[in-house]
Amino acid sequence: MNKKQKRTRNRILLAIALFVVAYAIAELLPLAAWFGSQTTALWVEFALFLVPYLIAGYDVLLRAAKNIGHGQVFDENFLMSVATIGAFALVLFPDSDPHMAEGAAVMLFYQVGELFQSYAVGKSRKSIADMMDIAPEFANVERDGQLVRVDPYEVAAGDEIVVKPGERVPLDGVVVSGASQLDTAALTGESVPREVQAGDEIISGCVNLTGLIAVRVTKPYGQSTVARILELVENAAEKKAKTENFITRFARYYTPAVVGIAVLLAVIPPLLFGQSWSDWVQRGLIFLVVSCPCALVISVPLSFFGGIGGASRLGILVKGSNYLETLSHAETVVFDKTGTLTDGSFNVVAVHPNADIDAQRLLSIAAHAEAYSNHPIALSVKQAYSGPIDQQRIDEVEERSGHGVQARIDEHVVLVGNDKLMSSCGIDFHDCELTGTILHVSLDGEYIGHIVIADVVKPDAAEAMAALRAAGVKKTVMLTGDRADVAAAVATELDIDEYRAQLLPQDKVTEVEKLLEATHAAGSGKGKLAFVGDGINDAPVLTRADIGIAMGAMGSDAAIEAADVVLMDDKPSNIARAIHIARKTMGIVWQNIVFALGVKLLVLVLAAVGVANMWLAVFADVGVAVIAILNAMRAMNVHK
Repeated sequence: MNKKQKRTRNRILLAIALFVVAYAIAELLPLAAWFGSQTTALWVEFALFLVPYLIAGYDVLLRAAKNIGHGQVFDENFLMSVATIGAFALVLFPDSDPHMAEGAAVMLFYQVGELFQSYAVGKSRKSIADMMDIAPEFANVERDGQLVRVDPYEVAAGDEIVVKPGERVPLDGVVVSGASQLDTAALTGESVPREVQAGDEIISGCVNLTGLIAVRVTKPYGQSTVARILELVENAAEKKAKTENFITRFARYYTPAVVGIAVLLAVIPPLLFGQSWSDWVQRGLIFLVVSCPCALVISVPLSFFGGIGGASRLGILVKGSNYLETLSHAETVVFDKTGTLTDGSFNVVAVHPNADIDAQRLLSIAAHAEAYSNHPIALSVKQAYSGPIDQQRIDEVEERSGHGVQARIDEHVVLVGNDKLMSSCGIDFHDCELTGTILHVSLDGEYIGHIVIADVVKPDAAEAMAALRAAGVKKTVMLTGDRADVAAAVATELDIDEYRAQLLPQDKVTEVEKLLEATHAAGSGKGKLAFVGDGINDAPVLTRADIGIAMGAMGSDAAIEAADVVLMDDKPSNIARAIHIARKTMGIVWQNIVFALGVKLLVLVLAAVGVANMWLAVFADVGVAVIAILNAMRAMNVHK
């Protein structure tokens, strides 16, 4: 608890103690005999209960008065103030039983409910604040032979920084020297440290555990991973779900409506039918207490907030409760293959040159053509080629999206790419019996051979498919630019329902639109489509899907910007966990809505016919609110 919560708790405990004393005096001592009059005894009782009432509820009364002054009349502060003041005002009706105890109790229990709410929100905020702790406080920069701590905002791309053991990595970059282990738990939820050495990329927000490392910064702080994550988390509360917006609108019209009904209930029977004023005013007050919508207004946003906070502890960042709600309805999940279901670490497994060319020369030509590309396939070719790459020999490099690359090497025109590239350029090529990505190579229009590259399926990809089915996903689809036989092999291994192969980036958008139409038309029409990609060419598809999920913090900026959900690690199994959290959260939201409205409706009817008393009204308001808050807190309970 923070200091404010502790002060409120102590104030409520004092008020409860004084209430118990006042209740004992009123029930056990002969006040009427002592003061010689029942009326005097009643006013003494009034004063006794007024003390704990004001100690507990003075802030509610002040907020109600302030809100009325600002034109915001109908809120829970107003309802509580009118109902409790009315309960005390029944002392003015000689034929009614005293209700000061109930009036004080309503305010006390309401404040207990508010304390529960404050604690629950604080706990939920803490799970998000834990994520906010990734913000670095400084960066070590060498100046005049000395390490100086500077603000991360002062470091530019290209600068070198030093990260000591125990310090948080302040900016994204590449390790220049040194080796260490990084704790990524705050970002990814993964407890196993990651080993890094010279040449490895590292992201901001991780904690350096063992060795001193020098890092060349690749992005300014404002564009770094940690800055993007903090901005994402900070803005998550602003994007409300439809259910949350409905409850807000519902309370806006519901509250003035029930105040009007309570007034009519208190006034019309005595005026028109000569009924007892005290009896019907009491019914109206009970109606007011019961009708307070705080159980809904508090618990529904708290459930979403808890769900987002709980997910963040697993390294699953949801950009708003609207996306959490959409994710809960996911029935079709579409995957990009490379980097999402496979780890993207391509390796050259075979080199098949034509008879008149050497295998090493084929690799050399392909490596020089791919010299300027950072695509995983290009990197694997360059890694397989053992010789140096002479950039002076390379000219006129042109990357063709979804096809390959064309370059001029030693004044020879070289094409390196898939069969689409060969076909479009009229090159007569032949296929390969091996399963994998086939990189064809031509020299001056003549086919000289191909290179076979294989990607490795991620260890938990098959588990992820099974978990998605268990979570209620009806269809899984894989999209890839790779060959049909490679796609078929991966789809069979992972038990994926459907696949589409040899797609260009724009083809993926077209396929997703077809799948969207089919998903929305199926069943109840409430089903949603989620697209999962690692981000190299996936930003347009992430935006087009009902819900876009970006894999890994190392994904491209465009993908993380376009996605609605960001998985901080590269584990496909976390997709099912994200859907599970979303569905659990929505289940809790609807449990609270049905429970709160059901109990309130029942007690409202009982209040209108005179069966319910003020104590039952206290339960229908505060009791229901506390139960709903405790239920909402379950949304933040997640298992790593």
